[in-house]
Amino acid sequence: MTLFRFIYFAIGLALLGYVVADAELSEVWSQASTFGFIGIAVIIALYAVEFLADVAGWQLTFSTVPLRVWWLKRLYLVRMVGEAFNVITPMASMGGEPVKVVLLKKYYGVSYADASASVLLAKTINLISLLFFLAGGFALILLGHRFSTDQILVAGSGLLIFFCVVISFFLVQRMRVSSRGGAWLGRWRLGARIGDYLHHIEALDDRLVGFYSRRRLRFAVALVLSLCNWLIGALGVYYTMVFLGTPVSFTDAWIIEAFAQLIRAGTFFIPASIGAQEGAFVLVCETLTGNASSGLAAALVRRFREIVWIGGGLLLGSWFSFKPALESPPALESKLNAPSPISKDV
Repeated sequence: MTLFRFIYFAIGLALLGYVVADAELSEVWSQASTFGFIGIAVIIALYAVEFLADVAGWQLTFSTVPLRVWWLKRLYLVRMVGEAFNVITPMASMGGEPVKVVLLKKYYGVSYADASASVLLAKTINLISLLFFLAGGFALILLGHRFSTDQILVAGSGLLIFFCVVISFFLVQRMRVSSRGGAWLGRWRLGARIGDYLHHIEALDDRLVGFYSRRRLRFAVALVLSLCNWLIGALGVYYTMVFLGTPVSFTDAWIIEAFAQLIRAGTFFIPASIGAQEGAFVLVCETLTGNASSGLAAALVRRFREIVWIGGGLLLGSWFSFKPALESPPALESKLNAPSPISKDV
């Protein structure tokens, strides 16, 4: 795994080198250097709000975790740590999910079962909302008539592939594919050991299906909050371009963000999608504004924001490591392990 990580990182650096070599670096630096403290503060503040919407949606996916502000704060901190690992590891943005589960169990007494189900539900909701966001961006591309046929074909193909992946990921959970597959394998001699873990798989599937089928209101609200997350991301692109002196409309900012997120999804194996994200910004900004330098400058601002956020997440991770773990599970633990944790649509 370490070898592949270095290989993927090298691929990303090669892409970044190609993008930078073709850019007017003096113009890029001129734009980036005039961004200013106010611009940086606005972009980071917008991302904090964007992140808050994501965390609020995640909170809705837990079985019995109270919908209280102090729990929102706890989940915010845990998610910061987990997302830092998601960005720096080439695991399809899943490398930080086990970290979230362990932190929730160790420091807040949330059961592994509930925490595991919540991160899967949050990831699924995030992907579904991203699909809606990307579809909106693709519609804006078609309406704008500024992209070439080849560019539209590539974007449309990527969206179609992403659609198939997201729907498959959802159906695997909704149709209990894991527990059914485990039960089938358990009948055979080679799969006999699966039977020892089958009840854990079935319990996880029960939680997932229960959320989708009996907590539809929470599902819908979490989906809306997750979509707000992506829309605020587009607003961040809008203000980034304003502070760079190359303003665009909000619809153009939506297109830029959608294209960048589609490229990030397609290059999940590259840590932080380094190089690929920069290339996406340059390509789309050049098409929309005629200025490739502003695209690279915007990508640099995005990287700076990511570095700040990743740094904050890793520092929080260090803080958690010094924080004493719970000596005994609180009352919440027994509630989370109740046999029927999901019973109504609120």
